[in-house]
Amino acid sequence: MDKKIKIISKRTRTYRAIHKWIALPALVFMFIIGSTGLLLGWKKQTTLLPPTQKGITAQTSAWLSLDKLTDIAQNYVSDSLHLDETIDRMDVRPDKGIVKMRFVDHFQEVQLDLQTGKILSVSTRGSDIIEKIHDGSILDYFIGTPGDEIKLIYTTLSASSLILLSFSGFWLWYNPKRIRKKKHESEKVELTSL
Repeated sequence: MDKKIKIISKRTRTYRAIHKWIALPALVFMFIIGSTGLLLGWKKQTTLLPPTQKGITAQTSAWLSLDKLTDIAQNYVSDSLHLDETIDRMDVRPDKGIVKMRFVDHFQEVQLDLQTGKILSVSTRGSDIIEKIHDGSILDYFIGTPGDEIKLIYTTLSASSLILLSFSGFWLWYNPKRIRKKKHESEKVELTSL
């Protein structure tokens, strides 16, 4: 056998071993990332994301202040739902005349009319739960780590595995083509030398 073919074959066996040993432990993580990514892509078409309500007016001069709206949402969450009222973010939808309030320590969303402050919807944001599973921060959420350490480790290992699987997978696909080409060239040389 040609020396170059032996070298390519040896490298291919090495890539196969790397591919196998990375793929086996990464299988679970890739399945989680793929399935949750699919759900996140369809979140608006499923019940994972609460539908956006419509307020009375989109005219900003008629809206209550964000301070007043914050008080309404926090009082409702604290008194009626008995949950922590610390707000993570506010999503103001001017065209709909509403604000969505999301909270730090739970997955409830409160939608309020910007003009009246009336609570239009209280729903669980399933998409936020799926997103935390997708990026690994669900463990940081439950354990209470302050700096997303688990998320960073999870995403680094998952991304590195995917990059290495792509690299080794390419060579597992390409090297047999190279070997066939080299063998074909060797056969041509042998035929012409006869």
